[in-house]
Amino acid sequence: MTKPILSLNGACLSLDGNAGPVQILDAITLDVHRQETIGLVGASGSGKSSLLMLMGGLERASSGNVTALGHNLSAMSEDQLARLRRDHFGIVFQSFHLIPTMTALENVATPLELAGTSDAYDRAAEELETVGLSARSGHYPSQLSGGEQQRVALARAAAPRPDILLADEPTGNLDSANGSAIIEMLFDLRERHNSTLVLVTHAPELAQRCDRVITLSDGRIETAKEAAA
Repeated sequence: MTKPILSLNGACLSLDGNAGPVQILDAITLDVHRQETIGLVGASGSGKSSLLMLMGGLERASSGNVTALGHNLSAMSEDQLARLRRDHFGIVFQSFHLIPTMTALENVATPLELAGTSDAYDRAAEELETVGLSARSGHYPSQLSGGEQQRVALARAAAPRPDILLADEPTGNLDSANGSAIIEMLFDLRERHNSTLVLVTHAPELAQRCDRVITLSDGRIETAKEAAA
């Protein structure tokens, strides 16, 4: 069997609260394979987003191991983690996190420029065309609707052609029509770049589009099963 692209072994996460440490994730063990799609579901506060943060090295495990693309994330410096995310991850949040003083094209091209990509603007323009925003490439975030801003965020995540796409409730701030369009684009981008996708969602019907559905409860994996055909 091929080596997992993401692997967690007994991973725990605790954060300091007013009354002392709070256990967020408890003994998470999970392997994710290349080009697999994973839906993370569970009630609010179950640990879905925290698990996604561990996978991307945005939070460090309090104990246990988290490995991505063969790298032990706990052993890496912040600069090393940033470079790993830049070169191999695409991350889409519920909030769009666009730079307000940059156009849509500049927002997509900037991470590519930082990575030293020679054709950063050409690639950024290509991704904006893929999400249907060529005509809006020169607009600033304040001139775009919520759905358009999330499409820019999707293009930015996909432009580096990432090995791993992490999406945390990407439709949470959108109406149903825009949300449906964003999901179609997300799965299309994943397929086009042969990426592994880990998707946090509250929508069971969306999770069922994934290869596997992981249900979390109180910081633990409650069930892990193949999605219904």
